[in-house]
Amino acid sequence: MENRFNLIDEPWIPVADYGRVSLRDIFSNHDYQSLGGNPVQKIAVFKLLLAIAQAATTPADDREWKELGAHGMAEKCLAYLDKWYDRFYLYGDKPFLQMPAVLDAINKRTAKRLHIAKTPGKKRDAELSGAPKDLGAGFYPDLPSDNNTVFSHTLVDKNLQDYEKALFVVTLMNFSFGGKRVEADLCSLSGEKLGNRHTAKAGPSIGGFWGYLHSFAMAERLLFSLWINLYTERDISSAGAWEFGLGRPAWEEMPNNETDDYANRYKNSYMATLIALSRFVLLRDDGIYYLEGLVYPSTRDGWYEPSLALDRGGKDIKVKYVDPEKRPWRELEGLLGFAISGQSTGFECHGIKLGIDRARENIPLISIWSGGLRVSSNSGDQSVKQSDDFVESNIWLESSVLGQSWFNQLKVEMEELKNLSDKLWVSVFNYFKTLKADNGKKIENTYAGKISKQAQSMFWQLCERDFQDLVGNCETTEEQRQQRQKLRRKFASYQHQSYDFYCPNRTARQIDAWAQNRPNHYKYISQEVL
Repeated sequence: MENRFNLIDEPWIPVADYGRVSLRDIFSNHDYQSLGGNPVQKIAVFKLLLAIAQAATTPADDREWKELGAHGMAEKCLAYLDKWYDRFYLYGDKPFLQMPAVLDAINKRTAKRLHIAKTPGKKRDAELSGAPKDLGAGFYPDLPSDNNTVFSHTLVDKNLQDYEKALFVVTLMNFSFGGKRVEADLCSLSGEKLGNRHTAKAGPSIGGFWGYLHSFAMAERLLFSLWINLYTERDISSAGAWEFGLGRPAWEEMPNNETDDYANRYKNSYMATLIALSRFVLLRDDGIYYLEGLVYPSTRDGWYEPSLALDRGGKDIKVKYVDPEKRPWRELEGLLGFAISGQSTGFECHGIKLGIDRARENIPLISIWSGGLRVSSNSGDQSVKQSDDFVESNIWLESSVLGQSWFNQLKVEMEELKNLSDKLWVSVFNYFKTLKADNGKKIENTYAGKISKQAQSMFWQLCERDFQDLVGNCETTEEQRQQRQKLRRKFASYQHQSYDFYCPNRTARQIDAWAQNRPNHYKYISQEVL
């Protein structure tokens, strides 16, 4: 195939308020603020941009990092892209992040099936099995199953444009779903015989269960966001997680198969946390050939990505998962605890700590962006079902105030909000219990338990609109104390609003139950705010 659609020049990266742009645009235009697309696309593309920056210029230490600056980093990246221009074609003899050898494995399987086929129908089936798989809608980093049920436009098959295919391949490398939708009944590139029902491991950025939550420290401009997340050689060495250090990016040198020496070195390098190669793929016609790629150790084995929140306090390392019912901004206290105090407080995110440490002296305003995709897992097969969904949140912080006193006040306010939520649950539950709506089953399975949970969800949704204001007023000045007092009255009103919505007071019995159980938040709004 001829070399065409070069990612350096062709617009394919979604950027907020600008539309699609090229890799060259990213490092040339200093006005871009943030990436667009769904949360996993944002993470995957941001990791790709970081991989380019790390390959172009990895400073030795913080002094070199500061001297480099965001603009100096961008200039190095542009020079690097020019040097490796021929490795960024989506199609050609060395297609970007793809393995042409995949086609040989497919052809051998097709020849084998044709050889044993005895009837015209069997031969036709054998030939069809050698065709590339349908990409589907390209919305999720996965291929559609044969019996896929369509619930929304995100699952409707369509012919993807080249820019959509490029985004799909990049996202797939880190976030591929575990399951049986990879090619099977053939020999892998390393010669391993794969059965007819071979189940591929999930990509390391999504994990083998419900989907990891990823968090990054971001700046007001995309280039500065990349700069504060750029690891130095000292950072990589001190992390102690990647035996082979930085590593080379996959487009400079791809492994020959899943288990060769280079593949093993690559898996144990920092570069693999940015571009994982969890699938060996090849775009062909309007479809894709799709084999399992590199298989990574789990976080329990010590392998991790800096954007993950890990709890190392127990026997096994725990990871923070995506929870659509608990928006990521509610995790802010935990994400910042390690970064501000330097001491483990449960879950800790090393990427956030690095970004905050750098922002204190170099960037006045940063944000904590968190996001991911919740998936369901059944016997190794991952898919998006029922309440599974993307989640993301972005909270802005003034780097100059990120100290212990500010953090302590944030903890106090978050604990008070949690108390409001807990009291709301009890009040709603007791309202229905008073009306004898409880049928004696396990609490969370009763009608009252389910409605109480819905009321809590509404309360947190209402609080979200004012949480940024709360974060900005956790200092100890008199003006900020007064503002926090106003916010407390507003949060308390959200508690009553949620209670009133789910606990009607129309009939006499309802009015009696409503008045008897309505939450009392007088102490919360009347106590003096510190």
